[in-house]
Amino acid sequence: MIQANLNAFIYNTSMKRIIYVAFTLTFLYLLTACKPNPHPKNPDYAIQKPTVKYEPNKKSLDKMVKELQGRPYVWAEEGPNQFDCSGFTYYMYGSMGIEIPRVAREQAKVGDEIKMHELVYGDLIFFDTDNNPKGKITHVGMYLGDGWFTHASTTEYEIVYSNLNTSPYYKKRLRICRRYLPESKEKLAMRDAKPWKAKKVIKEKAPRIMPKKIQASAIGNFYVQVGSFSGQPSDDLLYKITRAGYHYKIIKFPVNGQQIAKLLIGPYRKRADAVELLASIRTHIQKDAFIAEIR
Repeated sequence: MIQANLNAFIYNTSMKRIIYVAFTLTFLYLLTACKPNPHPKNPDYAIQKPTVKYEPNKKSLDKMVKELQGRPYVWAEEGPNQFDCSGFTYYMYGSMGIEIPRVAREQAKVGDEIKMHELVYGDLIFFDTDNNPKGKITHVGMYLGDGWFTHASTTEYEIVYSNLNTSPYYKKRLRICRRYLPESKEKLAMRDAKPWKAKKVIKEKAPRIMPKKIQASAIGNFYVQVGSFSGQPSDDLLYKITRAGYHYKIIKFPVNGQQIAKLLIGPYRKRADAVELLASIRTHIQKDAFIAEIR
């Protein structure tokens, strides 16, 4: 009788452990499955222009900053629920009726350039986060004060707070600072709100680098031809190419009294380089793209 009760106890205890482990693993799987893929196989490159719903001031930015912390990072997204780094800044400024370019390297070309010591709440700060920095812009965040900035992190895959003063990585890679907000007497800085007291502050580490694209060369004869057009290719198509990280060239020539424009991505020194990019360009930009050699 005692042995039977002991066996029953052991059996029940073992079953409870099995059920507990199974429940825990299922919960963790579901929790992970709920997170979107930060680098989807087929990114949505269609630009969703944000609805204007705020006045263009620091208080509006502060409201969005607090609301959006923790939202997921997803490449090529600009909100309202998931963002990449430049999509995040594009969304916040667009929500105030301030139009800025969609991609970081273009955002870094407009607005008023300022020095690091002149930074105030709302200014955008731009970084070169490549393994071997050469000065190009690959990441953007919004300055908050006291060294703090908010950005869509490519390592934590969500919108987080980081600090220039405690992160040699970011401070070393800071390239340019820009101001877009109109002059204001508002005084708003992170010392006023200190949202990091209630939110997890991410320990600094190097962002994960996106798969390296083959860079176009200053000289070369090989291109990926996107198409031929009567007149000028559409601005949407050109922006789509730029946003995807490619350089393009337009060659114009007359045919039967009509102006024709060839739209080319490149050039590349080697045909193999152009061929390697062709599949991606066909998937994301133009399905009929092909290799062209121009001398």
